[in-house]
Amino acid sequence: MALTGKQVRQLRSLAHHLDPAVLIGKNGVVEGTVHLAAESLEAHELVKCDVQDGSGLTAREAGEILAERLGADLVQVIGRKFVLYRESSRKDIKHIELER
Repeated sequence: MALTGKQVRQLRSLAHHLDPAVLIGKNGVVEGTVHLAAESLEAHELVKCDVQDGSGLTAREAGEILAERLGADLVQVIGRKFVLYRESSRKDIKHIELER
């Protein structure tokens, strides 16, 4: 799903106060990381991730890899952190209402 500029700004503002839920370590983007990110996206739709210093990946590289593997959108990359968004299929959570 291609996000509009307005939607990206909305998601960036929502992500500002989030703590990183997924950490990318020295092993890069491994199956455990992908699984954790998928669970976090299903539960929250918006997830902030942090790339640790020992990782050989930049935040942009890690974000693009995870976004591709999860079918998510890379919303923002700042320093060693990035934000992913994917609409959840769960009915028991409060969904993010994206602006049109």
